[in-house]
Amino acid sequence: MSRTPRALPTDRPARQPRGRAIARAAEPDAGLPPAGRPERKIARTKPRRRFRWLAWSVIAVIWGSLALLAMLLWFARDLPRPEAALDAARRPSLTLLDRNGQTLATFGDIIGDPLRLSDMPAYLPAAAVSVEDRRFWGHPGVDLIGMARAGYTNLRAGHVVQGGSTITQQVAKNLFLTNARTFRRKVQELMLTLWLEHSFSKREILEIWLNRVYLGSGAWGMDAAARMYFGVSARKVTLWQAAVLAGLPRAPSRFNPRTNPDAAAARGRDVLAAMADNGAITQEQAQQASAQMNFSLAAPASPGWYADWIAEQAQTLVPANADAIVRSTLDLRLQELTQSRLAATLDGPGVAAGVSQGAIVILDPATGAVRAMVGGRDYRKTPFNRAVLARRQPGSAFKPFVFLAALQAGVTPADTVLDAPIRIGNWSPSNFERKYAGEITVEDALAESVNTAAVRLLQLAGGPRKVIEVAQSLGIADKLPRDASLALGTGEVGLLELTSAYAAFFNGGMRVTPYGVEAVTADRQKHTLSRPVPEAVIAPDEAGMMLRMLSAVVTRGTGRAAAIPGAMVAGKTGTTQDYRDAWFIGWTSAGGGNLIGVWLGNDDNRPMRNVQGGGLPAKLFHDIALGLRG
Repeated sequence: MSRTPRALPTDRPARQPRGRAIARAAEPDAGLPPAGRPERKIARTKPRRRFRWLAWSVIAVIWGSLALLAMLLWFARDLPRPEAALDAARRPSLTLLDRNGQTLATFGDIIGDPLRLSDMPAYLPAAAVSVEDRRFWGHPGVDLIGMARAGYTNLRAGHVVQGGSTITQQVAKNLFLTNARTFRRKVQELMLTLWLEHSFSKREILEIWLNRVYLGSGAWGMDAAARMYFGVSARKVTLWQAAVLAGLPRAPSRFNPRTNPDAAAARGRDVLAAMADNGAITQEQAQQASAQMNFSLAAPASPGWYADWIAEQAQTLVPANADAIVRSTLDLRLQELTQSRLAATLDGPGVAAGVSQGAIVILDPATGAVRAMVGGRDYRKTPFNRAVLARRQPGSAFKPFVFLAALQAGVTPADTVLDAPIRIGNWSPSNFERKYAGEITVEDALAESVNTAAVRLLQLAGGPRKVIEVAQSLGIADKLPRDASLALGTGEVGLLELTSAYAAFFNGGMRVTPYGVEAVTADRQKHTLSRPVPEAVIAPDEAGMMLRMLSAVVTRGTGRAAAIPGAMVAGKTGTTQDYRDAWFIGWTSAGGGNLIGVWLGNDDNRPMRNVQGGGLPAKLFHDIALGLRG
């Protein structure tokens, strides 16, 4: 019996969908989507996508704004308050003048008068704009064209030769920020630049820059620099002077008219060319101004040792936090003369003689006013002041105090003293040439610097204690040995101290205190100074006898090399053991009467080659004294 075969699963009729699908299948054209359905589906999905994108955009903007705000707050968290920075505190200024009113040196921050653009000649701000920011009047604080040009120029040169900062950016950086080259500092500079452009007019920003830019030697602002370098206010600078001033901000030290006039002139000509190119002046005006450049009136480089000495004295004379002007006793002509003569000696005969250092002081024996001071070979290399701070054995330059003590004990220059070997305990001093003359006059003993005679006179005067008292009465404050070797100058003294102690021999017996401050003006008010007045410490006749004996040193003794035809010269030589120190301290009538102290030696106490006080030091004294005649 046959069976009907069962249908395979694939032959089964499809199961009908339930619910809404069945109803749709029963409708006409059920296989096609109803009319309008696709449009309805699109209308439902596109608004949702658009809304989603809009929502995400809003969220992104909000979070981006918050992130930007947080970043700006982070960059701005340590920004100074701009209003306060515009009136920022500065170091009090100290300006040192020579006795004739010429600027010698400045300390602290020198600020001139605050000037408006209308106070200055028009070419001064024009020079600044031409060389620093030629599109200053048109850009919004940042010059993209200038930055691109500077970048291209630097790329071609292979190193930085041109900056792209605007004047506004320079104000932002110099007044409020440091010179650190970091991304943070650049962002802060941009923020402050925009604040400045928003808060001030272009004229005001330029005025801030002109009054606050650093121009070297402690000078801030055009007025201070004009007074320092040219001796006039910025109100009265000439065109070429304005060009030189405008060229300083790029490199104040390199283009300083005081220390490098050639570089300053070259930079000034570059500024004049930029002004002509910018239309601020004509080519003919630029050429005329370039031809007029003359730095002969610019102040010379600071006499460093003297300036440091005066600045230290001024600290006790100037009120705290006050801007001060100190007029000193320095004679600039004598200072330059002294520096040049010492340099010529050290670079000439001093080389063969093994002399590497020296010091010189010139002072007025009547008052103690220091007219010149050189503390070494080169202040830039060794600012240590050997004229004031160094302590060296004076050798026979100390003997005048021994002979003065003998005079006070009743001895006269015409009396005789024995020149013969002498022994005190285990010590037996000898003469330099180991020769002895027997009985000689006291005057000859000093003229020839006889050691044995000096020791005998020390004993006759009352011993080391009495000689120390005499030396101290004339101004020697250093500790001295209390034995007979004192007669040969084994104690250590300073050049300025020793030279000033000689003053009483040439001024009638008055002790003077060396000083360098003549007058002080603080915060535009003159201050009364009190300084020690000369004091009579030895009798006039004793001073006269000392002058007579010290003159013999030069006319027929160890100091012959110091003699000057037609002028009176008196002084004393000094040489220490193994030629480690050589001195000449003397007075000359040349130039109105000046007391000059000279020391030569080496910092490491290395012996020189047969250098005696009557040699190079006496010759150096002679050369300086000749220059005093003018």
